[in-house]
Amino acid sequence: MNVFKSLGVAILLSSLAFIARAADGDRWLAHVATLADDKLEGRETGSPGHRKAAEYVAAEFAKAGLKPAGTDGFLQPVSFKSKTIDEAHSSLTLIENGHEHSLKLGDDAVISLRVDPAPEVEADLVFAGYGLAHPEANHDDFKGLDVRGKLVVVLSGAPTSIPGPLAAHMQSSGERGELFRKLGAAGVVTIQNPKNMDIPWARSSLARLMPSMTLSDPTMDDMRGLKLAVGINPAKAEILFTGTGHTFAEILALADANKPLPHFAIPKKIKAIASVKRVNVESQNVAAVLPGNDPQLKNEYVVFSAHLDHLGVGKPINGDAIFNGAMDNASGVATLIEVASQLKDSGLKLKRSVLFVAVTGEEKGLLGSRYFANMPTVDAKSIVANINTDMYLPIFPMKRLTIYGLDESDLGRDAATVAESLGIAADADPEPKRNLFIRSDQYSFIRRGIPALALKIGFVKDSPEEKLAKAWLTERYHAPSDDMSQPIDKQAAADFNRLVAKLLERVANRDTKPRWNNSSFFKRFAQ
Repeated sequence: MNVFKSLGVAILLSSLAFIARAADGDRWLAHVATLADDKLEGRETGSPGHRKAAEYVAAEFAKAGLKPAGTDGFLQPVSFKSKTIDEAHSSLTLIENGHEHSLKLGDDAVISLRVDPAPEVEADLVFAGYGLAHPEANHDDFKGLDVRGKLVVVLSGAPTSIPGPLAAHMQSSGERGELFRKLGAAGVVTIQNPKNMDIPWARSSLARLMPSMTLSDPTMDDMRGLKLAVGINPAKAEILFTGTGHTFAEILALADANKPLPHFAIPKKIKAIASVKRVNVESQNVAAVLPGNDPQLKNEYVVFSAHLDHLGVGKPINGDAIFNGAMDNASGVATLIEVASQLKDSGLKLKRSVLFVAVTGEEKGLLGSRYFANMPTVDAKSIVANINTDMYLPIFPMKRLTIYGLDESDLGRDAATVAESLGIAADADPEPKRNLFIRSDQYSFIRRGIPALALKIGFVKDSPEEKLAKAWLTERYHAPSDDMSQPIDKQAAADFNRLVAKLLERVANRDTKPRWNNSSFFKRFAQ
């Protein structure tokens, strides 16, 4: 009889645990639905919809028992310079032997406003492979090239001989901007490798019509000093290489075979006329703290971050103009709120303080997180770790965890240990060529020397889950279809949230601060 009674209790506890998992999945989904509602109009940085989203997150942080950690209650205002291209009065022209060929904006090429363009630029072209140079990587695409005053044409990506994190760092806007300024280049012309494109050109080119931003502080503009940035449609890129003795097909074949790319002058010029509308805007980071309990360690902070902004309202796709950003990244902000609630409900006593930060301007180039990492609302030296989540895609059951930065610091071991304790396999970045380690907000903290990770629900290569993730990128990433009508696995989200809560608990209660591994390139940034 006692055996059956014990079995009944076990079944009851198991049922209650399942109900709790489902409940926090429902709660998480409700937050996603609110943040991805059409009423917020895509949460464009600096928009009224973003402000409403920030106020919602602040209110939910307060409900979870967190303390304000902004400069204005829960909010940290951030000032931006916003730029929008006036295509009716802008143009790109390819000049060869005095003959001019107009490039159709949107179809053939785009003027990227990540560089604040000069009103008029006419410059020679030079092909510099991947456009990378670093002594430690024993790689220099500019050796023997004169690029002063010229536009540097580059293929996106890096050779596999350069370790993934270092390659990603070398391709960051900060590193490229510094290198191009040093070399005296006028600007950059980028051709995406079609094999590594997350979004088809027809859709990615629509972003050119949306506002681009830089932080108002000019020292935080990575591409300052350059005059022009252009993106070329890979399907039209062959036109750049005629008359050079090389073809774009040849360049792609060499890259695919991981063979060195040639470097050569291109006997052509690009003439650009850029008409830009400029305004100043303000947006908001949202910051809240769960204070620690240790007399000493409570003055150290583990930052848990996710970006609140998305793309706003743009050119309609299939009749829908609102880019809701449900998975990118209402999902991650909802996880911030849900994990805060779980930690409150658990009654756990954490030694270190946990700083929950929903940042703005990620879609504009990691700007909100860069501002926070450089102008934190706590003592900068007291931030010991960052755990970031962005677009973790709960669209299939969570059986694996991808840890970006797994081998860079001992935070990777913490994350893998927590995952394995929950029966979840832990993997490093399976697609290093996509540069995800530097493409979200953890990179802003890494640049300040703070050990950091990014986490996503993982998959096995060539599995049905990988096919789902790839299809999502092709069909929904940065599209209006990233809304609440898509299939969402709320149980996967609940499992992810539980893992993150356990990881925060583990890191907050460590006896020692997280440290970069000796083998990590990023160790040099540590203060």
